[in-house]
Amino acid sequence: MNTAVVRRTGLALVALLAAAVAGAGDPAPAPVTADQVYERQQQKDASLYVLDVRAPEEYAAGHVPGAVNIPHDQVASRLAEVPKDKDVVLYCRSGRRSALASEVLAGNGYTRLQLMQGDMPGWMAKDRPVEAPRDPAACVAALKSGTKAPPECSGN
Repeated sequence: MNTAVVRRTGLALVALLAAAVAGAGDPAPAPVTADQVYERQQQKDASLYVLDVRAPEEYAAGHVPGAVNIPHDQVASRLAEVPKDKDVVLYCRSGRRSALASEVLAGNGYTRLQLMQGDMPGWMAKDRPVEAPRDPAACVAALKSGTKAPPECSGN
């Protein structure tokens, strides 16, 4: 057999294997509507964990009630705060940051991930309740320190 043919065949097999491995990653998070999230909240669904991955300032300006704020660029360093045994619904403003955060979570073994369709603007467009802290400045300061949302961040 010609050496060039063997080499090309070998390179083609390597490329095919690389493509298969790249495509065999974690499945994409399931989409979930704002209505579905709201219904689960109304039912007090204990398996629901809503994760707001926006900046602390955005979170303090108003968020989905009960949502936990971990900015997308801190998710990797704060994995211990995100439960693996719950349905984690992520949202941001446009979907970009929640998609990035879901990739980090999926890469760390999280399998129950969902992305809220329409993100925060979609939630608000449905006229769903929005929670805002009593003391936004104190809330932002606390969140920027990288800690869980303190009492200053509790709503209205």
